[in-house]
Amino acid sequence: MNQSRAAVRYAKATLELCQEHKALEAVEKDMRAILRAISDHPQLSDLLGSPVVEGVAKKQVLTAIFKEQHAISKGLIALLVDNKRIAMLNEVALKFIVLHEALKGKDVAYITTAVPLNEAMEKKALAQLAKITDKKVTLENRVNKDILGGFVLRVGDLQYDASIATQLNTIKREFTKSL
Repeated sequence: MNQSRAAVRYAKATLELCQEHKALEAVEKDMRAILRAISDHPQLSDLLGSPVVEGVAKKQVLTAIFKEQHAISKGLIALLVDNKRIAMLNEVALKFIVLHEALKGKDVAYITTAVPLNEAMEKKALAQLAKITDKKVTLENRVNKDILGGFVLRVGDLQYDASIATQLNTIKREFTKSL
């Protein structure tokens, strides 16, 4: 089974458990904290994906980092460690947020930029997204210096790549074809 399908299954199961226990908002807040922690600290991502570090050590680190989280979030982390799937924690958290936003009638748009968006740029992007999708949209900004400039926008299955890196690669391909 590929990682993405497994992540969706874990996210759906967690979402259903949260609905039963009326803990959707608390667990979504936890999932957003997990995403932020993993994106802000590449060492954490490396630790989760490392086959050398034992599951017990990973569980101890995650328990120390996320000690203030809801019991369902802690249980998800423990389950992923026990099933040797902790490397997909980031993807499970992402899928949970997407599923929860869809349940609320919202879409989540992911915009990757070379620098963090300021408030004015974020408002402008949200206004355009609302026109395009006809839904209320939540914007998640990710920073990736490798795109050099511009942005990559993903909403559901749609992706718009206006990054400088992609444009340079396109020019390079066209140039090498013409030789």
